[in-house]
Amino acid sequence: MNKAEPPGETFTDVKDSFSYGSRTDLAFKFLKGLSPEDAAEFFMVLLAKLGETIDDGDAGRLIDHAYAWQARAYASAERRVVYDDGPFAPLQKPLARSRLALFTSSGHFVAGDDPHPFGVADMTQDEAIARIDDFLRAAPQLSVIPATTPSGQLRVRHGGYDIRAAVQDPNVVFPLDRLRGLAIEGTLGELAPRPTPLWGRPRRHGCDGRSRRSGRRSCATRGWMPCCWYRPDRSVTCPSDTLRGPSKRRACRP
Repeated sequence: MNKAEPPGETFTDVKDSFSYGSRTDLAFKFLKGLSPEDAAEFFMVLLAKLGETIDDGDAGRLIDHAYAWQARAYASAERRVVYDDGPFAPLQKPLARSRLALFTSSGHFVAGDDPHPFGVADMTQDEAIARIDDFLRAAPQLSVIPATTPSGQLRVRHGGYDIRAAVQDPNVVFPLDRLRGLAIEGTLGELAPRPTPLWGRPRRHGCDGRSRRSGRRSCATRGWMPCCWYRPDRSVTCPSDTLRGPSKRRACRP
């Protein structure tokens, strides 16, 4: 008796499989956000541009094409989130006299100081991708990268985006070198000594949780600006206030 053959994949199955499926590639997970018709157009034009690139060797058109469709997928109305407030406020003094603190969810950490998410030592990028749902459910966790850390000592792991460019040059998502350069040339007054990566999914109001090293409640208590949302009236919403509503305290010290 012949066994029934498994059903074949549909085009929708194929395009969706790039987003945490059998063909996972985080550079192309945006395909899942496209309709089958739009995805078909993406591939059709991609192949046409590939033919042109074979003739003249110009791969720029391929990069531009992928970028344009990625932006189109992520900017769709169904995915757009609009908040009533935000972290932006007018700068009160010249940048050359300001201290800038870097706060990131890029997944960077210092070599030898792996945060060991979920207690897993030396988690690989593939393991992080496989556990993306766990990361999205877990409370964010803070780590610290000294501002003097050489780029060669930075490591990155993130289950939510394609880290290949970040591995080659951390500055594409964690511009520590660029900010140090701006501080040296005087464009920026000062770079705060402890840029702070955030592990886990950021909540609406920022970095709720404890610093792994300090054990203190929220970096706002330590005066780290990136954890606070400034308002035009100079009030500020800090992570420790998320459960009891916005505060009307003075802004965190620079």
